[in-house]
Amino acid sequence: MSEERFDDPNLVINRVYTRTGDGGLTRLVGGQQVAKHALRIESYGTVDELNAHIGQARLECLTLQLLELAAELRRVQHALFNLGSVLATLPQDLHPRQPRVQQTDIDRLEQSIDAHNAGLPPLRSFVLPGGNRANVALHLGRTVCRRAERLVVRLAEEEPVEPCVVPYLNRLSDALFVWSRSAAVLAGDEEVLWSPNDG
Repeated sequence: MSEERFDDPNLVINRVYTRTGDGGLTRLVGGQQVAKHALRIESYGTVDELNAHIGQARLECLTLQLLELAAELRRVQHALFNLGSVLATLPQDLHPRQPRVQQTDIDRLEQSIDAHNAGLPPLRSFVLPGGNRANVALHLGRTVCRRAERLVVRLAEEEPVEPCVVPYLNRLSDALFVWSRSAAVLAGDEEVLWSPNDG
C-alpha cells in the first residue's frame, strides 16, 4: 500500500500576536470564529500539548542513545501536527491534499508496538513511571494522549471527525506505554512495578 503524499506548508509566520483572540474567540482553519473553550479547540490544543511531551521524550531518548526510538518519536510529532491540522478544520473545509493521519500511520504504530514488546519481559504487575527520565516522559505523553483521545471521542459525538483520528490516538497511547517500558529496559534501568503494600 503506497503512502499518500501531502502538500508542503505554504505559509509565512511573521507576526506572533494579533490581539484578535483577546475576547476569548479564535478562528479555525476555514475562518470560522469559535470560543477558545470549544471542544474542537480543546481537542487540538491537547494534541499540541501531547506533541510537546513527545518532543521532551525524544530528547530524553537521544540523551540515552536510544536512536531508533527517538526517530520513531520524531515521526509521531509530525503525524500529530497533521492530526491537529485536521482537528482545526471543519470537515467541509478539509482540502483533499491537507495532511492527515492515515491507516498507514496506525499500521506503523502497531508494527512498532509488536517489535518493542517482543523484547520486553512479561509484566507481573502494573508499571509506575520512574524507570528513567525517558520512561517518565513517555508515561506523561501516554496520559495526555488518553486525555486527547477522550476529548476527540466527545467531539465525534457532536461533529464529524476524520475516521483515523481516534484509532491513531488510541494506538499511540498503547505505543507510548510499550515505548516507556522499552526506554527503561534498553537503557539498562529497572522498571518500577506497583506494589500495593508499599503505599
